[in-house]
Amino acid sequence: MMADDQILQGVPPSLSAKVVGSFAYLTVKDRLPTILTKVIDTIHRNKNMFFEEYGEEGIQAGKQTISLLSKMRNELQTDKPVLVLTDGLQDTESWNQYLLRQQRLQGDQDPVSWFKSPWLYVECYMYRRIQEALWLNPPISDYDVFNEGKTQSYFESQQAVMALCTYMEEVSKNMEGISKNQLLDHFNKLLQVSLWGNKCDLSISAGQENSQKTSPLDSLNSLQPFILVDDYNMVWLTLTSTKSSGQLERTSAGRVDIVLDNAGFELVTDLIFADFLVSSGLVREVHFHGKCIPWFVSDVTARDFQWTIRQTMASNHKWMSKSGAKWQTYLKEGVWSYHDHPFWTMPHEFCDMAADAPDLYAVLKEADLVLFKGDLNYRKLTGDRDWDHTVSFDTALRGFGPAPLCSLRTLKANVQVGLQSGQGEKLDSQDPDWMTSGKYAVIQFFCPKSEQT
Repeated sequence: MMADDQILQGVPPSLSAKVVGSFAYLTVKDRLPTILTKVIDTIHRNKNMFFEEYGEEGIQAGKQTISLLSKMRNELQTDKPVLVLTDGLQDTESWNQYLLRQQRLQGDQDPVSWFKSPWLYVECYMYRRIQEALWLNPPISDYDVFNEGKTQSYFESQQAVMALCTYMEEVSKNMEGISKNQLLDHFNKLLQVSLWGNKCDLSISAGQENSQKTSPLDSLNSLQPFILVDDYNMVWLTLTSTKSSGQLERTSAGRVDIVLDNAGFELVTDLIFADFLVSSGLVREVHFHGKCIPWFVSDVTARDFQWTIRQTMASNHKWMSKSGAKWQTYLKEGVWSYHDHPFWTMPHEFCDMAADAPDLYAVLKEADLVLFKGDLNYRKLTGDRDWDHTVSFDTALRGFGPAPLCSLRTLKANVQVGLQSGQGEKLDSQDPDWMTSGKYAVIQFFCPKSEQT
């Protein structure tokens, strides 16, 4: 059964572009067409490259892809019904089934169209249709239309990357005999660096340059007041405690899974944090989860993950290249591993995962902690619904809880739960754009009942 079938049981409606003037409406009306226009422009600008690689066939494939994308942009802007996918990929049937379920839920009065359907669904659908346009046009099927922006974000953040790798080198050098309080201090700093790395999101800036120019370590104190929920201590306790004979005793967690968000600078902050977790002995292994296909402009794919590590290794900055080499060793030795799964590029809320992707749910159950990076993961964790701000994170997760989990997210969509009474109203009056500007953040933790002591 789809999660939306429970809508009569007091679950709020999905955020949607139906609400004129809402952030969802402005995204579908303005931001998504802008992103599509940039994709079309990117393919057009690279026609010479396609010609060099594939000859006339490459040129034709580019033209046909542009034609399909232009058609989709027109469908979006004129609120046409959403169409079934025709590319025959491994997830095509699941997408088309999802559309049928959506149609049943909306009934005959409201067709499944761009503005009248859940925002989360149509935004995911747009990125899947971009993939379809490429897949239907070999030989450019594997072309990543977002690659230029992702690599640019990495290179424009070099000063910040150097600062982080230098800090990590200092931490590693002084790991012997480090006190628990010092370890907690480094942990908290690098957790926050990974959190604020999430500001560098190219889908929210519609592909505009959005890199980190200065060391994030220097601004952590000034950013602290903007963390609306800060459960870092719960994350720390999860990593440093385990049940043994009914007693709570200090030990290292076995495994942390990180569900990645953006490539570029944010990915580096995640790799640095994962490096710290392993080199400090807090964790034995880290499993990274990325996307199977280019997604939401800047999301990490396997290619981005490998490229970032190779590029860091190749740096002529001493501590950057040392960090990159260490990361490569972690991968070779199986201390780190990278995984992707089609579910991450489906429109489902995560409360559907156990039913619709039981294999992935079983994988996450093996973790001692799962970190969900970024805004899209938060939207899927909470169902991208019109929750009251004071509703608990637990309630909004609607049964999703394969393991203790934590969302590290800067706010870029108008859904936020787990706030104190009056906190949301105060923010509304002080800063009307607080939910969508990326200025505020949460470190929000949940532990399923069976995991609690």
